[in-house]
Formats: sequence, C-alpha cells, structure tokens
Amino acid sequence: MSIWGKLIGGAAGLAIGGPIGALIGIVVGHAVLDAPATRRALNEPDRRQVAFTIAAIALAAKMAKADGDASDIEFAAFRRLFHVDPGEEANVVRFYRFAHRSADGYEAYARQAAQLFGPGSPILEDLLDALFLIARADGVVSAEEMDYLRTVGGHLGFEARRFAQIRSRHVPLDHDDPYAVLDVAPEADLDTIKAAYRRMVKDHHPDRHIAAGVPHEFIRVAEARMAAINAAYRTILKEHGAA
Repeated sequence: MSIWGKLIGGAAGLAIGGPIGALIGIVVGHAVLDAPATRRALNEPDRRQVAFTIAAIALAAKMAKADGDASDIEFAAFRRLFHVDPGEEANVVRFYRFAHRSADGYEAYARQAAQLFGPGSPILEDLLDALFLIARADGVVSAEEMDYLRTVGGHLGFEARRFAQIRSRHVPLDHDDPYAVLDVAPEADLDTIKAAYRRMVKDHHPDRHIAAGVPHEFIRVAEARMAAINAAYRTILKEHGAA
C-alpha cells in the first residue's frame, strides 16, 4: 500500500496527535480522497511513515510563504521528490493546500517531528535535505528561505555545525565545502577522509532511512544526498591526486 493509502485512514490522525495529526484530520474531514481509505490501526512503522510525510508536506508548504512567493516550481519539486503517481496527485495537492493555510505555525510541526523521531536524527536529516532541495528548485535559495531553513533546522535538533554540513550539500560557500560535506578538516590526511566517506555511505544508506520511517516514495532525497557525498569525495580525491 502506498503512503497515501496509509495516510487517509481515519485512525491516522488519532494515532499521531499534535499538529501533524490535526492536519490529517482536517484534510480527511473536508474532502473525499481519491484513494481507498484503510480503517485498520496503524502499526509503528506505518505511523512513523505517515508522520514523516505530513511533516514534510507541512514544512514545505510553510516554506513557500517564507519569501512571499508560493512558487509552482517548488511544489513541482516536492512532487518529484516524493515520487507522486498521477492517480494520487489530487490527494497531495489537498494536503499541501490545507497545510499552507493551517493555523499552526511551522515551528509546531518541526518541534513535533523532533519529538517523534529524536532531535537531529537521520530521518530528520532527510527532511531538512528535502526542504533544501525544494527551496533551490527555482535556482536560488533566498535569504528568507535560508532563515526559514536555519530556524527549522534548530527546531529539528541540528546545532550550527550540523546545519552547516547539511547546507554545504546544497548551497556551496567556499573551496572548503567538499570537506564540510564529509565533515572533515581540509588538512585531514587521505586515510581520515576515506574513513569519513565510508562512514557516511553506511550511515546514509537508503535502507537504513526507510527502516527508520522514511517512506519508499521519498527515496529520491536519499539518492540526491548520496550524489552530493560522492561528488564531494571525488573532488577531494582529485585534490589529493588519488582520483
């Protein structure tokens, strides 16, 4: 069953609670969704996937307001990242629009996500990576969007250094950025760099993130992150003459 089939079941909002559960209840209560509903109780893996999905929708929709330009390009980027099938398009649009208008601020969604998944956890890194990918879909991350991302990152439990590492995969600042991506110092020796790369490949394997609660439909975020990590590693190896 797709994540949308799991999400629209009447028990989903009650199983999660808080602003995330409230958003599910609002949408399900105001629309007859196009996918068949399931009324079975959510098990823990399903509950985590549903919570992650709604947090991603809500924070992406709220970010669209950050620079005062709710761009169709950004919403299209969300649909691509989330691998939305044509038959589920209408449901995604409904959740996105209701999230955009919801009374709860983005801080509430970010704080609940941190409570559900643990501050600074790998699954929340997926979420922050996704928001960066959406923000730069129109070619630039505005100052307002960066402020939004920094604040969301703080509520998700990422301290300044970790946020800078995640940011470096999306918004390069200087020549040290390949090293920032791997979280190693520019003067690190080759053995240290290779060990850091192997650790990141292990930590960010898509299967580990799916097991933690990332829906299969969201796998493109993990793929984009690994592409950035691999590109940084190749750049560093070339600088060391080891490519």
